[in-house]
Amino acid sequence: MPDKISGIFVGIDLQFYILNQAAVNVHLIAIGGAVMHNLALDLKALGHQVTGSDDQIFEPSKSRLEAQGLLPEAWGWFPDRIHAGLDIVILGMHARADNPELLRAQALGLRVMSFPEFVYEQSKQKKRLVVAGSHGKTTITAMIMHVLKFHKMDFDYLVGSQLEGFDRMVKITDTAPVIILEGDEYLASPLDPRPKFLHYHAHAVVISGIAWDHINVFPTYEGYVSQFEALMDTLPDGGVLGYFDGDPDLVGIAEKRADRLKLKPYHAVDHVIEEGYTFLKTSLGKVPVQVFGKHNIANIAAARILTEEAGVSKEDFYTAIASFKGTARRLEAWPAREGYRVYRDFAHAPSKVAATVEAVRSQHENERLVACLELHTYSSLTKAFLPHYAGSMNGPEQAIVYYNPETLAHKKLPALDPEEVKAAFQRNDLEVFTDSRQLLERIKMLAREKGCFLLMSSGNYDNLDLKPVFS
Repeated sequence: MPDKISGIFVGIDLQFYILNQAAVNVHLIAIGGAVMHNLALDLKALGHQVTGSDDQIFEPSKSRLEAQGLLPEAWGWFPDRIHAGLDIVILGMHARADNPELLRAQALGLRVMSFPEFVYEQSKQKKRLVVAGSHGKTTITAMIMHVLKFHKMDFDYLVGSQLEGFDRMVKITDTAPVIILEGDEYLASPLDPRPKFLHYHAHAVVISGIAWDHINVFPTYEGYVSQFEALMDTLPDGGVLGYFDGDPDLVGIAEKRADRLKLKPYHAVDHVIEEGYTFLKTSLGKVPVQVFGKHNIANIAAARILTEEAGVSKEDFYTAIASFKGTARRLEAWPAREGYRVYRDFAHAPSKVAATVEAVRSQHENERLVACLELHTYSSLTKAFLPHYAGSMNGPEQAIVYYNPETLAHKKLPALDPEEVKAAFQRNDLEVFTDSRQLLERIKMLAREKGCFLLMSSGNYDNLDLKPVFS
């Protein structure tokens, strides 16, 4: 069992390193974001003075901030909260470039950073391991964190979802020699139109695949792919680049860097499904795992590349990964009455929808499968992007797509006709709903028969509580 992490330490030339300082004053603009509110909680736990603002904060951020006395007293932006006594202002992507608090900070000449810039400044002395890709980032990051924690290793992290066994989604200390970073390709802040992952200056990266997303900021596929090329180019000479070898475009851009980087292509670990359970076929024998689907088995291979960089042997990796239960809303199994299986998944991009459907279909091939997808993101609700979903919902016996017309209005997108959606998916019997109440009634009707139900969304089905339908 490993007892330490093999870290590398670079020369410390820090612009703003606070971890070993006395309390500093930090203000977060758009404190309610998933990572932003966790960063606020972590900074307070380190003993710093933390304040923040936002125009709206949802659960679970609201309750978690409130419990630590960090919830703003009122929604909105208040320039008088910005004063010369602040040491740092951290700017979230939810804010706008004309945010009055941001303008006040700039007028006062305060230091303003995006959260990825800030995290990098606090981790320059650490070995930085980054997980990137259009899908699977959170799961791979969670797998790595699980393995390191299982072996009681010291590490810091930033992950995009709350994980079982971890108090927060962000942890930064001045002791851990390594930090595990979920590398998001979305923009860093309103002032910085570069992907977050470019700021981390990784020593090693794995990329799970490239499937066009975020078309509101990357309007062409080529422009989207170029962000991952830029990520590869931030690696130092001899840096490790792991990549899924089933993605031809990813393979192509990775192999162009073979003269400079240490390439580690990967694919799904050999495995077998027996009576609804998945076993990895390894040199150690069959290893049972609690996640399933080819994409998750490939995620395991990706995680092993970066845990190896952290000093974990193959044997110790497989010992730990057997107890990994998955992450919330990533093929999360809901409790259900006898005769039913219910999975909730964050899938929203076409490739992830297809992979998730295939995973459940393969794991429970002899059971009736009903799949329901909510279109919620900017990309998924854009007419020009919808044809990318063609065939992605062909696996289930019954397939449903739901979207809320008010979401299109909020995102300032043209209205969608249900027939357009049906045509884009290229499935004649696809059911399309735009009213959440009607959707609920349809799911209740389908649940009169036993079977497997897959609920996919990056939203919440307009606040529908679907668990009682199956309990």
